[in-house]
Amino acid sequence: MSVSDLTAVVTGAGSTRGIGRATAHALAAAGWNIAVLDLDEPSAKDAAHEVAERHGVATVGVGCDVTDEQSVEDALTVLDGAVPPVGALVNNAGITSPTPFLEVSGEEWDRIFAVNLRGAFNVTRRTAAGMTERGFGRIVFLSSVSAERGGGVFGGVAYSAAKAGQLGFTRALARELGPRGVTVNAVAPGLIDTDITGGALEGDRKAELIAGVPVGRNGTVADVADLITYLCREESGYITGATYDVNGGSHMH
Repeated sequence: MSVSDLTAVVTGAGSTRGIGRATAHALAAAGWNIAVLDLDEPSAKDAAHEVAERHGVATVGVGCDVTDEQSVEDALTVLDGAVPPVGALVNNAGITSPTPFLEVSGEEWDRIFAVNLRGAFNVTRRTAAGMTERGFGRIVFLSSVSAERGGGVFGGVAYSAAKAGQLGFTRALARELGPRGVTVNAVAPGLIDTDITGGALEGDRKAELIAGVPVGRNGTVADVADLITYLCREESGYITGATYDVNGGSHMH
């Protein structure tokens, strides 16, 4: 079974400058058909159209709230028949929060966990069954260096805790699904130039953070997308339960 006979689902890939959209392009360049799920349906459709135009693969863009089980069910039902079976899932949809712990409300805490962890659960549970039935699958979680070093880049405690939860999710799921041909890995980006930080990393703050990066620059979305694409290859079947750092050397462990 070639990847050109399968579809890669990328959640949260609507943003034009985000890791998700770059990943959708990189996967399509490697031959995957692409399904973009995003809370913003027009952006999801725009991303799908852009990917199809540039790479000539089958694509579909669907509006989806990953925190809502019915929304996920409805979105993935749209995929059935519109594109080939799902062979890869990139759990990219996420939100961050720099709020100091003593100021975090219970509502904000729940929202961070709902998108980053429950959202990943909802989509993974719905797609993993088909992968195991076909005996092939690739699942990648977008965690964060904040989960490993304990915040300190942009995300606060809620974000770091939720992203660390994804690492445990990755490893345990890798053990369960490994015998059935499905690999599960995590990617932990450091300082990447996207819109998620809302312009908070500019000027002196950005210079200060880059001073702590051995390669001397912040990362690009392509740096992360290329690694995700590598982990989704058929040839990467002996890599599972791993966390890959993409942080320019700012955090080594």
